[in-house]
Amino acid sequence: MNSKIQTVNDARKHITVELSDLYPDTEILSFQRIILSHVTGKEYVKLFSGENNLISVSDWDKISKICVDLKQYKPIQYIIGETEFFGLRLKVNKNTLIPRQETEEMVDLIIKENKPEGLKVLDIGTGSGAIAISLAINLKNPVVTASDISADALTVARENAFLNGCDIAFIHDDICKPALGKSELFDIIVSNPPYVRESEKQLMSENVLAFEPGISLFVPDSDPLKYYRSILGFAESHLTPGGIVYLEINEALGQEMVTLIAGYQFTGIRLNKDINGKDRIITAFKA
Repeated sequence: MNSKIQTVNDARKHITVELSDLYPDTEILSFQRIILSHVTGKEYVKLFSGENNLISVSDWDKISKICVDLKQYKPIQYIIGETEFFGLRLKVNKNTLIPRQETEEMVDLIIKENKPEGLKVLDIGTGSGAIAISLAINLKNPVVTASDISADALTVARENAFLNGCDIAFIHDDICKPALGKSELFDIIVSNPPYVRESEKQLMSENVLAFEPGISLFVPDSDPLKYYRSILGFAESHLTPGGIVYLEINEALGQEMVTLIAGYQFTGIRLNKDINGKDRIITAFKA
């Protein structure tokens, strides 16, 4: 325990020293902002004047413990228990993926392309609820349903919906053996299912492999599109005529996804690139 009076700048230096051999400078600067704001409960820009400039002994100990976790490559989002997605604060833990920028791009596309009021939306494999909550807030009075195979993930998603003031119907369901009734129809079905092939693990960072739930990430090389077949088969009978399916995909399997969707009752198939120019989102209309 440190009994010396410490300042915000002391804390910033401490974080830098502890992490300088493990992370790039830009990421350490980001850690400083996140850690200090989280521990003190104050906006980062307001921490450099007057009494706000002092760090209490207990807060210093919290900062030190966070640095210990970061040295083990535990994601900062799991350490502080939350992340930001599409301008929203969301709780995350070991049972949920940390939502990515690519998924934000899919949410943005859905919002831009769907202006009618009262659309019925289904988010398959909701995880933390990031997609469902963002759409519930940004579409015009939608009716949103979200499903996941993980009861633990649904607990987090329900909490996030409550914290963000959203009315969402959450369902414990396995898309490979869906329980939703045949009479349930949706205008939009969206999903970011597992799509990273086992052979691609070697391309991923250690903090992802060690801490994020593999069930939400990986598929066998022998059948990398297994979840998409289940989703598309479900969407065929649960989308309204002209309804749209939005799917986040593996950047290496864009053409394979186009071929797969062409075998179902869909038209107007579009393969959209993400901000990095990689095939990332595929959309199609129910025939």
